[in-house]
Formats: sequence, C-alpha cells, structure tokens
Amino acid sequence: MNTFPKNKFDLDTPCLVLDVDNLEQNLQKMQQIITGAGKQLRPHAKTHKCSTLAKKQIATGAVGACAAKVSEAEALVRANVDGILITGPLATARKIERMLDLLAVSPALMVVVDHIQSIELLVAGLRARGLRMDVLLDLDAGLQRTGASFSSAPEIAKAILAMPELRLKGIQAYAGQVQHIPSYNERQTASRNCLRAAAAVFREIQNLMPECAIFSASGTGTFDIDIAIPELTELQVGSYACMDAEYLAIGSASDPTRFASFAPALRLLTTVISANQPGFVTVDAGLKSLYKDGGIPQILGAEQSGLKYNWFGDEYGRVSSSDGQALPALGSVLELVTSHCDPTINLFERFYLTQGEQVIDVWPIDLRGCSQ
Repeated sequence: MNTFPKNKFDLDTPCLVLDVDNLEQNLQKMQQIITGAGKQLRPHAKTHKCSTLAKKQIATGAVGACAAKVSEAEALVRANVDGILITGPLATARKIERMLDLLAVSPALMVVVDHIQSIELLVAGLRARGLRMDVLLDLDAGLQRTGASFSSAPEIAKAILAMPELRLKGIQAYAGQVQHIPSYNERQTASRNCLRAAAAVFREIQNLMPECAIFSASGTGTFDIDIAIPELTELQVGSYACMDAEYLAIGSASDPTRFASFAPALRLLTTVISANQPGFVTVDAGLKSLYKDGGIPQILGAEQSGLKYNWFGDEYGRVSSSDGQALPALGSVLELVTSHCDPTINLFERFYLTQGEQVIDVWPIDLRGCSQ
C-alpha cells in the first residue's frame, strides 16, 4: 500500500509530480486528433519511462508503445505492454539475443533496421532460433543519426524481401531535427519536405511489396503538421503527455509565441534551503534533478511570475527576481516546468500523481536507467 503526504507541497523534494487533469487532457486530445485524421498512435515510452503511463496511453487508444532501447522494451514486456516498436537499430549479437528473448514472449514486437550488415546479424540470430519477425526500414529523414539514405532504401528493401526470417512491414522516418524549430510556419515547411520525400520512398517500396503498410514518424512538435501527409500511418509522439519548457517555447498553429497544444502535466517540486543572500535564494534542485540542455525551467504560479530559475551546481538551483518581486522564504516549495522532460524523468524513481494540491497516487518510473 502506497503511503505519501496528502498535500503535494508536503512531499520531500526534489520530486516529480504529474497533474492528472492535465495529463488526461493531453492524452485524450492527442488521441482524438490522431484518430480523427485516420492515423494510429504509437507513443514513445522513452519520454516518461513508465509502464503504467504506457498502459494508460494504450487504454486511451494507442496501438502500442515505442522504445528507444532493448532494455526499455524488456521493462515494457515485463509489464505486459504489447505492440512494442524498438526505434533504434541493433548492431551487436548481444543486443539481438536480448531482443529475441523478448520476441519469444511478445510476437508482435518490431524493430527497425538500417544496414545490411546488422540485418544479416539479425537474420542469423532468428535462423538459429527458428523465428521470424516484423521489421521497419529506418530512413534518415535529415537527422543524420540513424537510418538508411533515401537512395539506398529500395535496394535494402529488396535484400530484406529475400530473407524469409524477416517480414518488412514498412518504414520509420523520424525528423527529430525539425521538432523544436521556433517558427510554426518554418517548422511546417521543414517537416513536410522531410516526410514527403520519405513518402516517395515508401510508395516505391510498396510497389515492391504491397504488404508494407506502416509509415511511422513524427513527434510532438509536428504532430498537427504531419497528419496531413496521406501516406503517414502512425505517429511516435512522446513529450505531449508530460511537456517541458523546451517545447512550450516554440510557436504553435494557434499562437506564434508558445506551444499551446498541450498543458505542462509534469512538474518538479523544489524547496528553498538557503536565503542568506540579498539577490537570490538557493533551492535543492540542481543538475542532478533537472537536465540542463533544453529550455530554462519555468516557475509556476502567478505569485512567482517574476522569479527566474537557473542551475547553481550539481545539487542546487538559484532563484532570483527579475522585477524586484519578493524572494520566496526559507522552506518555501516551488513548482517548476522542467527543461527537457525525457532526461529529467530518467533521474527519478517515481511520479506522484496530483489533482490540485492533493496527492492521489504514485507511479514507478520503472524504465528509469534503461539505456542499453
């Protein structure tokens, strides 16, 4: 039985809380938009690292969950989450063996491939176990991180077609480089250019093998742009459920100054632990609690509108006032929107679920540390 304070401001800090009303609103809104566009949703668990939240997304209508790493997929399978797509290619026999252990108990598991050498290694592992599996061909849509080039994709697809151990079900084309372009119009143009080029490759592969029916792509920053691509079949959005300062700082279709599509469900609570300096106070959330690259954490609350957070070392943060507003007193608890939700969540063991100021539940972050 979970035991925790009834009021969120009595929680020990630093800690992560999820506002259930904002969370539910975010999940429902995304699902309704994607379903209304005739697409499917396979949200990325690498964002929230929580099998309970992945199950809630599936219960809301998602077809499964994405995992960045094999270890994330292992945790999801242990939690009885189905419909998993591993979105990073595997290049070693050890990783492939771990993935094949999962395939034996979760036959719907899929993985992306992007190179003949690693494809052959995967086929050797499957052949040794007498298994077959579904794969997506990962395409480089401009991020230049993983993925085959558009020009090489048809030849790789033909090679996969000749391998009876593999069933090529479609493509993945994630354009991560466009997700945080500040201007909505510029982001729209960039994302459409990337996905239209990927769609042409998808159509060419479908001519070779009509059973290729999945075109998986997109992210939170371009979800409402990418649904206009006719060939796109599913979206891998992740941050929309929690949100962070980095995403909130980009423009949206309805507001050029901020991303108004989803509310910040994820917050970090931090306590003022020192108030001896005239121009600032020190809080107990630093680099070990708030990932630094991304946006600047935002302090919530109208009464804190003039307060600014900045990192102040591994363990501490610095809160100052930009307009002469009184600084919070020693022992005060502040509520922050995190800089970048994915790596910040990975620093914690649990979410406290809150409704208003009331703490109503605890969800383990059971994919925490799953980086292999």
